[in-house]
Amino acid sequence: MFYETSTNAHGLPHDPFKAIVTPRPIGWITAMSAKGEVNLSPYSFFNAVSERPPMVAFSSAGRKDAVTFVEETGEFVCNLATYDLREQMNATSAALPRGESEMDHAGLKSAPSRLVKPPRVADALAALECKWVQTVPLNPLGGGDPSYYLVIGQVVGIHIDDRCIVNGLVDTAAMRPIARSGYRDYFVATPETRFDMTRPGG
Repeated sequence: MFYETSTNAHGLPHDPFKAIVTPRPIGWITAMSAKGEVNLSPYSFFNAVSERPPMVAFSSAGRKDAVTFVEETGEFVCNLATYDLREQMNATSAALPRGESEMDHAGLKSAPSRLVKPPRVADALAALECKWVQTVPLNPLGGGDPSYYLVIGQVVGIHIDDRCIVNGLVDTAAMRPIARSGYRDYFVATPETRFDMTRPGG
């Protein structure tokens, strides 16, 4: 099949776009407002976008609290969403009134960060402390107001649970990070699904 996204005339019950661009890492973002309000929310449009310097980006549908808070204070934390914390991660996606704690709502404990003010999720096996670089409105072709905003941050500090470092390497699969697909689908990385490949020479 083929369809043009401008018409979205795919004839399927649901848009297949997010089921094709998958699995997508989840950016579980902690942000703090200038007043000290803390927001914790998951973003499935998320990824690392640079290594030198290390940068990550998440894209928000509309200017939600996380975007506003990041811009107010210039800082955020990306917590690793793992299989053991899947229910709590999902609970933080609820649309709560501003000022109501998603951490409390999900039964999570916070831990202080080292270089930024927003706290991290205490039970997260890894967390990236970030300084805001810029917000890019994703303007559609042909004009019109953007519906998504891309927030880019530079990673200034990294927390890793010591149990996840094996023989000097981070054992990513042992942490069982979860990733988003389309519809209600998620994937989980496990040691059983891991495989190695060596990049060929030029």
